Amino acid sequence: MKRRVEESARGRSGAPAARAPRPAPADEVRAQLELRPGQSLALLSELHILTRDGRINQDSRRKLKQVLHLVQFIEALIEELPGGPQPVRLADHGAGKSYLGFMLHDLVFRAAGQGEVYGIETRADLVERARALAERLGFERMHFMHLSAADAADAPGLPERFDVVTALHACDTATDDAIAFALRKQARAIALVPCCQAEVAASLRQHKALALARTPLAELWRHPLHTRELGSQVTNVLRCLYLEAMGYQVTVTELVGWEHSLKNELILARWTGQRKRAAADRLTAILAQFGLEDLRPVRFPALQ
Repeated sequence: MKRRVEESARGRSGAPAARAPRPAPADEVRAQLELRPGQSLALLSELHILTRDGRINQDSRRKLKQVLHLVQFIEALIEELPGGPQPVRLADHGAGKSYLGFMLHDLVFRAAGQGEVYGIETRADLVERARALAERLGFERMHFMHLSAADAADAPGLPERFDVVTALHACDTATDDAIAFALRKQARAIALVPCCQAEVAASLRQHKALALARTPLAELWRHPLHTRELGSQVTNVLRCLYLEAMGYQVTVTELVGWEHSLKNELILARWTGQRKRAAADRLTAILAQFGLEDLRPVRFPALQ
């Protein structure tokens, strides 16, 4: 009898039968990932951050760390907002699979019993998946719009005003479109983690020969690698100056450690209503110095 049991366990091939992995205990998972009390493990599983047995791989760990860090920054911005009769409205541009939006709803808005999240995404399949997931989880104050950031400001069906606007790794000019949306919607707080800035680098590349003849500073972007890196740096500097010129107090910091992501710059902006003329003047001067005047009407139309 014992022999037959052993043979059955080995299966037809003679190899030991594979055992299904034991699900990790919930308390162990929470401790391992440093999750908050009450944070939904079901949500993490639905987002495929956790496997079926409640474990996590290194790539998912990095992604979760980035999103949770950004949630903490945004939560602090929300806590600074003045209270009012209307619920806090947040727009998440370039939402993708809406990891950030779902985490914000789960950790911030669900606990507060108020607040709405609007995920704005250009890929229709991701929008439909996010809608279905929100329905399954009962996240009733989440809305998903099949729109580009550029079109969202004038799109029907969106509120006239938003309190918070965020964009996590919205590629290239989508971050600029998120800024334009925030200005149009009179956002009181903005959180941006830019990604893949190429517009300024392309302009620098186009006028490189003229710039080299005009100023020795053009050596900063003579080589293609430097053009790309400097273009990225100048892009974010211009964005910060624009926000200051439009009445925001701006802070620039790291989202997480560089070992987790190379796209790690976090721009936080808080509305003060005090427009800085010096910031507008410096922005204009940088555009002239780098030969980027063509970008002014496109990216900085609100400058006087």
